[in-house]
Amino acid sequence: MTIHWCGTGLSAVPGLRRLITAGHEVTVWNRTMDKAEDAVGDLTQRIHEFEIDALGAELQPGDVVVSMLPADWHVPLADLAIAKGAHFVSSSYIAPEMRSLHARAQLKGVALVNEVGLDPGIDHLMAHHLVADYRRSERYDAGNVLSFTSYCGGVPKHPNVFRYKFSWSPLGVLKALRSPSRSIRGFSALRVERPWDELGTYGAPLEVPETFEVYPNRDSLPFMDAYNFDPTWTVKEFVRGTLRLNGWAEAWAPVFREVETLEGPGGEARLKEMSDRFWAEHAYDEGEPDRVVMCVSLLAESEAGPVWHKTYVMDAWGDARGTAMARLVSVPVSLAVESVMAREIPAGVSAAPGDLRLVERWLAEVGVLAQNLRVVDHLA
Repeated sequence: MTIHWCGTGLSAVPGLRRLITAGHEVTVWNRTMDKAEDAVGDLTQRIHEFEIDALGAELQPGDVVVSMLPADWHVPLADLAIAKGAHFVSSSYIAPEMRSLHARAQLKGVALVNEVGLDPGIDHLMAHHLVADYRRSERYDAGNVLSFTSYCGGVPKHPNVFRYKFSWSPLGVLKALRSPSRSIRGFSALRVERPWDELGTYGAPLEVPETFEVYPNRDSLPFMDAYNFDPTWTVKEFVRGTLRLNGWAEAWAPVFREVETLEGPGGEARLKEMSDRFWAEHAYDEGEPDRVVMCVSLLAESEAGPVWHKTYVMDAWGDARGTAMARLVSVPVSLAVESVMAREIPAGVSAAPGDLRLVERWLAEVGVLAQNLRVVDHLA
């Protein structure tokens, strides 16, 4: 059984090195050979230039394909994996085209695992653990009112005037600014066209409490079912969102104004220009520490007030092991690969597991990656 790891970009390397060091059979595929050799050349010579037909020729039944390439490669690689009887792992959100492969993957008995990075990924594990903890608690009551929030952000450990630095190409961040979101606020579904239309403040219960700017992203509503929320529960709030340093919205106001006006091919070209400029001006310097903050919270209330309220809190930053972002994206991917190889994840398309045995084991590994990871019981 061979792991075919495709992509050795900034967020991929720690998990890849972990698998190689653990003694797994790993073949590395990358579009730029020099970059792959710089990343893992001290550990392996099994490095090939990425080309999907070449990969297909090497792929054997039972192998695992890992895609750390741009998102438009995930579905073609997953499709190839099914055809070859191999498994597939990616850190990215499950696109509709990926979900459409579910039945074929089940018939072939192969797992297509996605959303096993940082966000999405670690946040899913925390949510599964909190919901299971609440369900088995003495304070559980199907009549309680539930509020769930999940905020995550990569921010500079040493704040700059721009209030942000980029771990990879800024193009994805800029495109996300044009994406609408859906969440539940005040018991009702709320659609927001642009992040800055629903910017809020969040007090993170870190060891030293800290306030951040936050906004909802993507469509939160499908995750209610994914996180095992009972359809009969009364949900006051359900938000998955992004966390930024205070002052971010003010510093980015000119960006918002321009992004709002961009349309068509010309707009896409301008986004690329902005991305290139931001990468030149606001990328992390060599050795400069990044920071990742994640807070996932579940609150249950009765008519008398709060009865159960816990928050998973993670604070991590770059150190001698490399960037926090790279560790927290790629090591969970490597854990998913090992679980697939151990047949711990069922066939078909899936996200980060809800099986509490895997959840607890993976979160224990995450605790080693982050400088601070704890559960805050607000009512203790």
